[in-house]
Amino acid sequence: MLKSSNNVHKLQSAKHTNFPKIGTMLKISLGLSLFAVLSFGLVYADTISVSVDGTQYAVEYTANDVVISSIEADSETSSLFLTVDVAGSSGSLEVVLDRTFFDSKFEEIDDDFFVLIDGDFADFTEIETNSETRVLNIEVPSGTEEVEIIGSSFGNSPEPPTPVEEPPTPVEEPPTPVEEPPTPVEEPPTPVEEPPTTTTPPKIDDEEPPTTTTTKCGPGTYLVDGVCVLDERCGPGTYLVDGVCVLDERCGPGTVLKYGSCVLANDGPTTQPSKTSSVKTFSVELIFGVIITFVVAGAIGLLAAIMIKANKRKN
Repeated sequence: MLKSSNNVHKLQSAKHTNFPKIGTMLKISLGLSLFAVLSFGLVYADTISVSVDGTQYAVEYTANDVVISSIEADSETSSLFLTVDVAGSSGSLEVVLDRTFFDSKFEEIDDDFFVLIDGDFADFTEIETNSETRVLNIEVPSGTEEVEIIGSSFGNSPEPPTPVEEPPTPVEEPPTPVEEPPTPVEEPPTPVEEPPTTTTPPKIDDEEPPTTTTTKCGPGTYLVDGVCVLDERCGPGTYLVDGVCVLDERCGPGTVLKYGSCVLANDGPTTQPSKTSSVKTFSVELIFGVIITFVVAGAIGLLAAIMIKANKRKN
């Protein structure tokens, strides 16, 4: 019995000897807590606000050894500028872009974003894409000051789904019965009895010869009771139009129309032109023609003489 109690005492002593000290355990706990705090300080998720044409948007991001100090949007170039500070040798930045805020499309089809780090093209990966957001994972080297993300447009509102119009169900109407018109009954024509006609022969004895009436007169005359008489209702140089005497411009200046011919205005009383006056007029015209011919010939001869004389002087 005494031997058994000694063995139990030895076992308990061995347990106390192998158990770690309280001070050592406290040091290990503090070290783990500090490591956890540092780990959470280097990797964290946050949101930052940016204004686009007066509208505020919240941009979600997750930074690993990267601190974002400011963010700006340029709607003219469709670019998003992030001012950053890298804590370690390199870091990474995961940016969640809401399609209603910032997107990159070409002809309504998703297109790639472009990422520049301090003006140079950077390595990035689009790790998630859906109908609402696009997520970019960007590698940020040490010493980086600015990250630029280039898309196509800001403030894209989602288009509502186009309603599908179902065609109306055609309503079948019963066929309309066709009524045939009644067949007409042909009645035989009723004979019409015409009375006998009697023809009376024309009378030859009491008939008068037909009289012809004049309806149109020549120039300078007009119709009175079926007879053409001299028209003296207007003075010389005028004629009657619709009951009004108007100036006669059918002949040249100084002449008037008389009996269908243009004569001088001061030719005396209105009489029928005679053969003697016609001969006189022809003689006067002939004399004037001969005189004009001689004058023209003399002028041509004088001009020729002057030209011959001028040629002789030159020679």
